[in-house]
Amino acid sequence: MASTQTAVLGGGCFWCLEAVFNRLKGVQSVESGYAGGSMPNPSYEAVCSGDTGHAEVVRIVFDPDVLSFADLLRVFFAIHDPTTRDRQGSDVGTQYRSVIFAQTPEQRFDAQTVIAELTQAGLWRDPIVTEIGDAATFYPAENYHHEYFERNGRQPYCQFVVAPKVAKFRKQFADRLKE
Repeated sequence: MASTQTAVLGGGCFWCLEAVFNRLKGVQSVESGYAGGSMPNPSYEAVCSGDTGHAEVVRIVFDPDVLSFADLLRVFFAIHDPTTRDRQGSDVGTQYRSVIFAQTPEQRFDAQTVIAELTQAGLWRDPIVTEIGDAATFYPAENYHHEYFERNGRQPYCQFVVAPKVAKFRKQFADRLKE
């Protein structure tokens, strides 16, 4: 059995990230949660206040024999705007920042390399502001956040924010979709 790796990424609302990464070949599990703050065991309400320092993140367990961390990051950068500090669309606050919590020195190196590649490619007018942080304690989100898009896909936020990101991912990475 192949070993797995873990990635912890924040790129706006965790519902969007979870919905996309659940569909990516090589991903074994995705869990919404919080990381990078000072309060132990924060609640959604506390994180949304912006006072805890946490970001909404997903913890992704993946098979590196199927999906490299660098390729996982390429998907990550394609599905959110890494050039806006503390904001994704109408979601504003430090909890929505673009952040990679590098679990290993190799992940930090890969993150720096992918950011340099994307910067060189000039895909965005503004510079990438994604933070690269050290591994941080991950706190799972409340149960009602898990598989949110799958269970609540008809809600307006899911229709207008999550669904377009999933559609963009499906179109851009059709060869990487799970069967």
